[in-house]
Amino acid sequence: MADTKHRIYTTPFSSVYPHYVTKAENKGRTKDEVDEIIRWLTGYTPKRLETQLAKETDFETFFDNAPKMNPDRELIKGVVCGVRVEEIAEPTMREIRYLDKLVDELARGKAMEKILRTP
Repeated sequence: MADTKHRIYTTPFSSVYPHYVTKAENKGRTKDEVDEIIRWLTGYTPKRLETQLAKETDFETFFDNAPKMNPDRELIKGVVCGVRVEEIAEPTMREIRYLDKLVDELARGKAMEKILRTP
């Protein structure tokens, strides 16, 4: 049986990024807050994040090349797209859903310190 990857893995991160920003802005949040969430999760600097967007890096590569995935991301719990993020076995899909969940929390008006799991 062929090992087929989900389509999102080969989707350019830069093609979904504007949707994250729009979702946040429609709820009164900002692009800077979306960027802060992405940087918190992945360890990208602002310049390196811009580079990834400009290169149209796909999701799989975006997460594979992340400088330092935040160990506190494992504190992210809940449902996104009908699936509990903490129960997703495939590592890359789990990282993608962690990001989806954080953007959802931002759009719902949650405080940044809660979103970023600040003690």
